Amino acid sequence: MSHDHITRRCFLATFASAAATLILASCTDNSSSSASSGKDDSSSSDGTSVLTKPLKNGYSSGIHHATITVKGKGTITLELNATNTPITVSNFARLVNEGFYDGLTFHRVIKGFMIQGGDPNGDGTGGSSQRIKGEFSANGVTNAIQHKRGVISMARSNDYDSASSQFFIMQEDSSNLDGQYAAFGKVTSGMEVVDAICDDTPVEDSNGTVAKENQPVISSIKMVD
Repeated sequence: MSHDHITRRCFLATFASAAATLILASCTDNSSSSASSGKDDSSSSDGTSVLTKPLKNGYSSGIHHATITVKGKGTITLELNATNTPITVSNFARLVNEGFYDGLTFHRVIKGFMIQGGDPNGDGTGGSSQRIKGEFSANGVTNAIQHKRGVISMARSNDYDSASSQFFIMQEDSSNLDGQYAAFGKVTSGMEVVDAICDDTPVEDSNGTVAKENQPVISSIKMVD
C-alpha cells in the first residue's frame, strides 16, 4: 500500500511502505553563511553557500558521541562516524555546540519508518544558515552506512547539497534510502525513545505531519566527545 505524493510549500515527500523513494526534505533559509573556521564554500543551484569541506572544529574524523534528550521520553545516545561523513558530522556538532537544536521538535513521525526533526520552523520548511554537501553515493561520495533501524541521517530537498539542520532516525530498515541520503551515525542506546515517539505521537496524515502542539520536544542535544 502506498501513500500519496505530498507537496507543502517547499516541503516535498513521498513514502511507500514497500518500495518508493522518500525525500525527507525541507526548503531551508540560507540567507547567511557559517562563520566557523575551516569552511570551504561553493554555490548550490540556487546560488546559496554550500559547505564542501569539513569544519576544523575537532569533529572531522574518528568516532564521536552525542545525546538527544526528548522531553518526557528519555535520552537517545548516538555514535557519529566522522571518518565516513566528515562534513555532516562536523556541521552537526557545530550546531549542537551552538545550542541550535535545544527546544526544537520532531515534526514528522511515520511509525514503522522514521522520526524527523531539527527544523526551527517546526513544519519541515526551515533549517540553519548553512547548507552542506550531501555525502552519499548518488552525489559522488562513498558512504558505507546503511539505513537500518537506529541509523541517523540528514534530510534534504531534491537538491543533493541542500541538507542543513534537519535529520531523521530510522525506526525500521529502509534500504531504498541507501546512497540517496547522508547517513552519519547510529543509535547505541535509547531506541525505546524512538519507538515511544512513533507509538505515542498522533499524526495528521499519511506523510507523518505532527501538529505543533503534539510535536515531541528536543530538550537538548549534547556532544559527549
